[in-house]
Amino acid sequence: MVMVEFREIHDISISLGTEEITYPGDPEYKRETVLELGKDGAYELSRLTLSSHSGTHIDAPSHFIRHGIKIHELEPRRFILPALVVEINDPDVITRDELKSSFCGTGGALLLKTANSTQGKIQRRGFTKDYAYLTPDAARYCVERNISLVGIDYITIDKPGGGEFEAHHILLGNGVIILESINLRDVAPGRYTLLCLPLKIYNGEASPVRAVLLR
Repeated sequence: MVMVEFREIHDISISLGTEEITYPGDPEYKRETVLELGKDGAYELSRLTLSSHSGTHIDAPSHFIRHGIKIHELEPRRFILPALVVEINDPDVITRDELKSSFCGTGGALLLKTANSTQGKIQRRGFTKDYAYLTPDAARYCVERNISLVGIDYITIDKPGGGEFEAHHILLGNGVIILESINLRDVAPGRYTLLCLPLKIYNGEASPVRAVLLR
């Protein structure tokens, strides 16, 4: 077997079935065994019930933007990107000023490591309103820097109780796709290659992914 070697491989996905957070009102993730190997037949078969936003997932523009690009219309290269992991010091909010102090480049993916990862909030299955989020002004900064993808370590990038979903609208409305529910606890700040290919769901607004950082 021929394998490509990397110095580091970080699985930044959360585990469906043990760690996923269900956004209020969304369907919960469930796995049901339909056929059990050795008991019901020659193979194992299960049924999955989940939201397209269950676990680590990609938001396509059509999630919030009328006539926006669907998940099946996004080219695979949008999910294979140079990425920068930036550690956010403020435990509550990600601001333009903090992004400017740690990132002034352009293009690629920007992954935000916050207290959501370092304090284990991303791995607690119950939804909490005590999480770090992206301000609308910080979202505008990402657009100005021509970022292709923004990743955050919680189930949503917007502030708790923020019914207007401003950060989503700003990013997705400018073609910036969003990667949510990543776990960056064991990932040092720095540059990587991000792989986060979604399922090719026709007309989908989102899809679960297996997200990995390489270098």
